[in-house]
Amino acid sequence: MSYQIKEIFYTLQGEGGNAGRPAVFCRFAGCNLWSGREQDRSTAVCQFCDTDFVGVDGTLGGKYATAELLTSQIEAQWPGQDQAHRLVVLTGGEPLLQVDTALLEALHSKGFSVAVESNGTIAAPLGIDWLCVSPKAGSTLVQKTGQELKVVWPQAGTDLAVLAGLAFEHHFLQPMDNLDPVRNKKNTQDCIAMCMNNPKWRLSVQTHKVTGIR
Repeated sequence: MSYQIKEIFYTLQGEGGNAGRPAVFCRFAGCNLWSGREQDRSTAVCQFCDTDFVGVDGTLGGKYATAELLTSQIEAQWPGQDQAHRLVVLTGGEPLLQVDTALLEALHSKGFSVAVESNGTIAAPLGIDWLCVSPKAGSTLVQKTGQELKVVWPQAGTDLAVLAGLAFEHHFLQPMDNLDPVRNKKNTQDCIAMCMNNPKWRLSVQTHKVTGIR
Protein backbone atom coordinates (compact mmCIF):
# COMPACT_ATOMS: atom_id res chain seq x y z
CA MET A 1 0.00 0.00 0.00
CA SER A 2 1.04 3.64 -0.29
CA TYR A 3 1.44 5.86 2.76
CA GLN A 4 0.24 9.46 3.01
CA ILE A 5 2.68 11.36 5.20
CA LYS A 6 2.26 14.88 6.53
CA GLU A 7 5.84 15.31 7.77
CA ILE A 8 9.01 13.54 8.86
CA PHE A 9 11.57 15.12 11.19
CA TYR A 10 14.21 14.29 13.80
CA THR A 11 13.66 15.58 17.32
CA LEU A 12 13.32 14.53 20.97
CA GLN A 13 10.18 12.80 22.16
CA GLY A 14 8.39 15.43 24.19
CA GLU A 15 5.97 13.52 26.40
CA GLY A 16 5.07 10.23 28.01
CA GLY A 17 7.33 7.31 28.84
CA ASN A 18 9.95 8.11 26.20
CA ALA A 19 10.21 11.84 26.97
CA GLY A 20 13.66 13.20 26.16
CA ARG A 21 14.62 10.33 23.87
CA PRO A 22 15.87 11.17 20.35
CA ALA A 23 13.47 9.95 17.68
CA VAL A 24 12.44 10.37 14.08
CA PHE A 25 8.82 11.46 13.98
CA CYS A 26 6.74 10.29 11.05
CA ARG A 27 3.34 11.97 11.05
CA PHE A 28 0.65 10.27 9.00
CA ALA A 29 -2.06 12.34 7.34
CA GLY A 30 -5.68 11.80 8.34
CA CYS A 31 -7.65 10.86 11.44
CA ASN A 32 -10.93 9.07 12.12
CA LEU A 33 -12.02 11.35 14.98
CA TRP A 34 -11.63 14.76 13.29
CA SER A 35 -11.09 15.91 9.72
CA GLY A 36 -8.39 18.33 10.88
CA ARG A 37 -10.32 21.26 9.45
CA GLU A 38 -11.46 24.03 11.78
CA GLN A 39 -14.96 24.17 10.31
CA ASP A 40 -15.50 20.59 11.49
CA ARG A 41 -14.03 20.91 14.99
CA SER A 42 -17.29 21.61 16.84
CA THR A 43 -18.89 18.41 15.54
CA ALA A 44 -15.81 16.17 15.85
CA VAL A 45 -15.39 13.42 18.44
CA CYS A 46 -11.99 14.87 19.35
CA GLN A 47 -12.23 18.65 19.58
CA PHE A 48 -9.02 19.59 21.40
CA CYS A 49 -6.34 18.38 18.97
CA ASP A 50 -3.71 21.04 18.19
CA THR A 51 -1.79 19.09 15.53
CA ASP A 52 -1.80 19.79 11.79
CA PHE A 53 -2.20 16.43 10.06
CA VAL A 54 -4.07 17.56 6.94
CA GLY A 55 -2.45 16.89 3.58
CA VAL A 56 1.08 15.87 2.64
CA ASP A 57 2.70 19.30 2.41
CA GLY A 58 4.90 19.28 5.51
CA THR A 59 8.65 18.63 5.83
CA LEU A 60 9.44 15.54 3.72
CA GLY A 61 5.71 14.93 3.41
CA GLY A 62 4.28 13.12 0.44
CA LYS A 63 2.79 9.88 -0.81
CA TYR A 64 5.26 7.03 -0.36
CA ALA A 65 4.47 4.14 -2.65
CA THR A 66 6.13 1.38 -0.61
CA ALA A 67 7.20 0.60 2.92
CA GLU A 68 10.81 0.49 1.75
CA LEU A 69 10.70 4.02 0.32
CA LEU A 70 9.19 5.42 3.50
CA THR A 71 11.68 3.54 5.67
CA SER A 72 14.59 4.88 3.62
CA GLN A 73 13.39 8.44 4.17
CA ILE A 74 13.03 7.84 7.90
CA GLU A 75 16.48 6.24 8.10
CA ALA A 76 18.03 9.21 6.31
CA GLN A 77 17.00 11.50 9.18
CA TRP A 78 18.82 9.48 11.85
CA PRO A 79 22.38 10.55 12.84
CA GLY A 80 24.66 8.34 10.79
CA GLN A 81 27.13 7.63 13.54
CA ASP A 82 24.59 5.96 15.82
CA GLN A 83 23.16 2.53 15.12
CA ALA A 84 22.23 1.40 18.62
CA HIS A 85 19.42 3.73 19.68
CA ARG A 86 17.24 4.06 16.62
CA LEU A 87 13.65 5.05 17.44
CA VAL A 88 10.86 6.08 15.12
CA VAL A 89 7.55 7.46 16.38
CA LEU A 90 4.62 6.85 14.05
CA THR A 91 2.01 9.46 14.89
CA GLY A 92 -0.75 11.48 13.33
CA GLY A 93 -3.61 12.10 13.04
CA GLU A 94 -4.28 8.43 13.51
CA PRO A 95 -1.36 6.34 12.21
CA LEU A 96 -3.11 2.98 12.53
CA LEU A 97 -5.32 3.93 9.60
CA GLN A 98 -2.20 3.25 7.51
CA VAL A 99 0.49 1.45 9.53
CA ASP A 100 0.76 -2.20 8.47
CA THR A 101 2.98 -5.23 8.95
CA ALA A 102 5.04 -4.42 5.85
CA LEU A 103 6.08 -1.05 7.27
CA LEU A 104 6.85 -2.46 10.72
CA GLU A 105 9.04 -5.18 9.19
CA ALA A 106 10.86 -2.67 6.98
CA LEU A 107 11.61 -0.40 9.94
CA HIS A 108 12.80 -3.30 12.08
CA SER A 109 15.09 -4.44 9.27
CA LYS A 110 16.90 -1.09 9.61
CA GLY A 111 17.30 -1.47 13.36
CA PHE A 112 14.52 0.88 14.45
CA SER A 113 12.40 0.39 17.52
CA VAL A 114 8.90 1.40 16.51
CA ALA A 115 6.66 3.51 18.74
CA VAL A 116 3.09 4.29 17.72
CA GLU A 117 0.78 6.97 19.13
CA SER A 118 -2.88 6.02 18.62
CA ASN A 119 -6.33 7.04 19.81
CA GLY A 120 -7.07 3.36 20.42
CA THR A 121 -10.09 3.04 18.14
CA ILE A 122 -8.27 0.64 15.77
CA ALA A 123 -6.69 -2.67 16.75
CA ALA A 124 -2.91 -2.47 16.51
CA PRO A 125 -0.98 -4.93 14.31
CA LEU A 126 1.62 -7.16 15.89
CA GLY A 127 5.20 -5.93 15.91
CA ILE A 128 4.89 -2.51 17.56
CA ASP A 129 7.60 -2.09 20.20
CA TRP A 130 5.99 0.78 22.15
CA LEU A 131 2.27 1.41 21.77
CA CYS A 132 0.91 4.59 23.31
CA VAL A 133 -2.89 4.84 23.40
CA SER A 134 -4.53 8.18 24.14
CA PRO A 135 -8.29 7.54 24.42
CA LYS A 136 -10.78 10.21 23.49
CA ALA A 137 -14.11 10.61 25.27
CA GLY A 138 -17.01 9.73 23.00
CA SER A 139 -15.03 7.20 20.95
CA THR A 140 -15.01 3.41 21.25
CA LEU A 141 -11.76 2.13 22.74
CA VAL A 142 -10.74 -1.02 20.87
CA GLN A 143 -7.05 -1.31 21.74
CA LYS A 144 -6.96 -1.99 25.50
CA THR A 145 -3.38 -3.21 25.90
CA GLY A 146 0.00 -1.67 25.23
CA GLN A 147 3.01 -0.07 26.85
CA GLU A 148 1.52 3.35 27.61
CA LEU A 149 -1.93 4.74 28.30
CA LYS A 150 -1.85 8.54 28.10
CA VAL A 151 -5.05 10.31 29.09
CA VAL A 152 -5.42 14.00 28.30
CA TRP A 153 -7.21 15.43 31.32
CA PRO A 154 -9.79 16.66 32.03
CA GLN A 155 -12.14 15.09 29.49
CA ALA A 156 -15.84 15.05 30.31
CA GLY A 157 -17.20 11.52 30.14
CA THR A 158 -13.86 9.82 30.84
CA ASP A 159 -13.84 7.26 33.65
CA LEU A 160 -10.30 7.16 35.04
CA ALA A 161 -11.13 4.24 37.32
CA VAL A 162 -12.03 2.07 34.33
CA LEU A 163 -8.96 3.19 32.38
CA ALA A 164 -6.70 2.49 35.36
CA GLY A 165 -7.75 -1.14 35.17
CA LEU A 166 -6.63 -1.63 31.57
CA ALA A 167 -3.57 -3.77 30.85
CA PHE A 168 -1.00 -1.08 30.09
CA GLU A 169 2.49 -1.01 31.57
CA HIS A 170 2.36 2.73 32.29
CA HIS A 171 -0.58 5.04 33.00
CA PHE A 172 -0.08 8.77 32.36
CA LEU A 173 -2.25 11.83 32.91
CA GLN A 174 -1.41 14.78 30.68
CA PRO A 175 -2.94 18.23 31.30
CA MET A 176 -5.32 19.45 28.62
CA ASP A 177 -3.62 22.31 26.76
CA ASN A 178 -6.07 25.16 26.12
CA LEU A 179 -5.57 28.66 24.80
CA ASP A 180 -6.43 30.00 28.26
CA PRO A 181 -3.28 30.05 30.48
CA VAL A 182 -5.39 30.19 33.65
CA ARG A 183 -7.24 27.03 32.67
CA ASN A 184 -3.98 25.38 31.64
CA LYS A 185 -2.57 26.00 35.11
CA LYS A 186 -5.68 24.52 36.73
CA ASN A 187 -5.56 21.48 34.45
CA THR A 188 -1.94 20.88 35.46
CA GLN A 189 -2.77 21.26 39.15
CA ASP A 190 -5.69 18.84 38.78
CA CYS A 191 -3.46 16.25 37.10
CA ILE A 192 -0.82 16.60 39.81
CA ALA A 193 -3.42 16.12 42.52
CA MET A 194 -4.94 13.13 40.73
CA CYS A 195 -1.55 11.45 40.40
CA MET A 196 -0.64 12.09 44.02
CA ASN A 197 -3.97 10.70 45.22
CA ASN A 198 -3.89 7.76 42.78
CA PRO A 199 -0.24 6.62 42.52
CA LYS A 200 -0.89 4.28 39.58
CA TRP A 201 -1.03 7.41 37.44
CA ARG A 202 2.06 9.38 36.45
CA LEU A 203 2.23 12.96 35.20
CA SER A 204 3.11 13.58 31.56
CA VAL A 205 4.13 17.10 30.54
CA GLN A 206 4.55 18.32 26.97
CA THR A 207 8.20 19.24 27.36
CA HIS A 208 8.57 20.08 23.66
CA LYS A 209 6.27 23.07 24.24
CA VAL A 210 8.27 24.15 27.28
CA THR A 211 11.65 23.84 25.54
CA GLY A 212 10.48 25.10 22.15
CA ILE A 213 11.73 22.07 20.23
CA ARG A 214 9.70 20.69 17.37
